[in-house]
Amino acid sequence: MDVIYPLAVPKGRRLRCEVCEAPAERMCTACTVTFYCGVVHQKADWGSIHEKICQLLIPLRTSMPFYNSEEERQHGLQQLQQRQKHLIEFCYTVAQKYLFEGRHEDAVPAALHSLRFRMNVHGLSSVELVPAYLLLAEASLGLGRIVQAEEYLSQAQWTVLKSTECSNATHSLLHRNLGLLFMAKENYEEARYHLANDIYFASCAFGTEDIRTSGGYFHMANIFYSLKKFDLADSLYTKVSEIWHKYLNDHYQVLSQARIQQTDLLRKRFVNDTGLDEAQEAEAIRILTSILNIRESTSDETPQKIVFVLKILVMLHYLMMNSSKAKEYAARALQLASEQELGAYEEHSVGKLLTLIAAEENHPVI
Repeated sequence: MDVIYPLAVPKGRRLRCEVCEAPAERMCTACTVTFYCGVVHQKADWGSIHEKICQLLIPLRTSMPFYNSEEERQHGLQQLQQRQKHLIEFCYTVAQKYLFEGRHEDAVPAALHSLRFRMNVHGLSSVELVPAYLLLAEASLGLGRIVQAEEYLSQAQWTVLKSTECSNATHSLLHRNLGLLFMAKENYEEARYHLANDIYFASCAFGTEDIRTSGGYFHMANIFYSLKKFDLADSLYTKVSEIWHKYLNDHYQVLSQARIQQTDLLRKRFVNDTGLDEAQEAEAIRILTSILNIRESTSDETPQKIVFVLKILVMLHYLMMNSSKAKEYAARALQLASEQELGAYEEHSVGKLLTLIAAEENHPVI
């Protein structure tokens, strides 16, 4: 049974729901250290993050064992803190991935876990809490809960204002989410102001041509597109495409060369790799497919730009080892290049990608 019996709870201990912090009535029987107000929140947490971290929570939420020496106790505390730091990043990445996939409801429990672990490790007023607040704000925006998003963003802003050690990367994320908030409220002037700051701080942290800066360009392009300033939007969409093309092409070339060398020695193949975590891969897919859809809506004017984005998506899915999706985009690019008579170079480059995908499927992977 996963129902909590009040008499079984130690006197003075209040059990709270993992999702909403209301009084708990149910318990996860797998770990026995996580509680919920009802079936709905238990299922939501399980589907979002709890299934992935259930057993990892047990040592964090049970009493520490007795240690024979202070040295052993300190070692135990360090291990506990390392587990919490690992869960901070893991829950954060999972929540980010859900957001980029449009699964805003699923992102909330994972983001809440990241926030609570951050509070345990860094304290209630640390700037390390800001990324989790921003995840929760973005999830709230996706669910249409603008007031709740504003509350999370206010907490993030206040935390940043109090801090003297806030990084450029954190400033960038804060302004990006404020930009998204004002876009949702259709206040495009304020949105542009915050996204310009996002691009500035991201450029300071990573450089102007980094994939982590490209998100700011992408959202700024969306504003101009909404305002029907298509020339400005087009130039920014092109910049985002070029940034991702350079990043993925560099990885593709390195892997191709390594694969040639490895094949010469062992007749085997390397596992493909994008150099991205799951959240960044989901972000790349969302951004590039959005640009592709916009390009295709004006296909009479931009066939070459469509082929360019399709080739980027081919490389992305190829490096993610999703050969079926890579072949699908490659076939579309090859067909469009042929129909629009874009030249032998375009057809040859796409055909080369198709050949490599086919070769990959016919060789073992190590």
